[in-house]
Amino acid sequence: MTERVAQLLDPEGSLLLRELEHRIKNELTSAICAVSAKALRSDNVAVKAALLDVVDFLHHWADVHRALHMPDQKRLTDAASYLQQLCFAMTKYRLDCLAIRVLYSADDLRLEGERCWRLGLIVSELLTNVARHVEFGDKHPELRVKLMLAGNVVKCGVSDNGSAPEPIRRGRGLTIVGELASSLGGRIRTSCAAEGSSILLTFPLSEAEQSVADATHHVLKQSTMRRHRQLQASG
Repeated sequence: MTERVAQLLDPEGSLLLRELEHRIKNELTSAICAVSAKALRSDNVAVKAALLDVVDFLHHWADVHRALHMPDQKRLTDAASYLQQLCFAMTKYRLDCLAIRVLYSADDLRLEGERCWRLGLIVSELLTNVARHVEFGDKHPELRVKLMLAGNVVKCGVSDNGSAPEPIRRGRGLTIVGELASSLGGRIRTSCAAEGSSILLTFPLSEAEQSVADATHHVLKQSTMRRHRQLQASG
């Protein structure tokens, strides 16, 4: 997106972001159409196959862009589903070709649209870093993404079972990740070990998010109590 995406809080900034998303979508569509046309006109089997591979790659790239759309800011977003779609798109676009298996788990969680989008940007960058920098040797590559709710704190972890060939410098991508985490009122913690590395993002719920989480917890608690009473009665 942009280096200062964390500052896009005002309506004008959101309008400019939607315009940028629209332009990227149109350019991707144009690129897909242009390469597809070249493939159809080519009489060389190898060239045609190579161009169609590029078309598939661009389609997967477009899917990632689509998954990273900013949700409606007027309502809370199902963050678990949002991240699941993003992880699936990222897997097809970048991780499948590296044979990296992605395991995803998430608690039921509703976030404000823009905050959910920022979370998606962070996870997307962290998955990209794994694809670029982590080496797995003779291990079966595995990457885990966990979204958890602990009280009023959201915890999102990205971990792998590989190793980086050298310490990863804090480049532009990780700098943006840090700024995005700060914009959520949270922080990033990194740990490395022989069995792999992990990055944990933690940030507090907003008042609106906490209200919905409390209501959901109350409903689940009532449902559990009813089932317990029914089991006692039937026993």
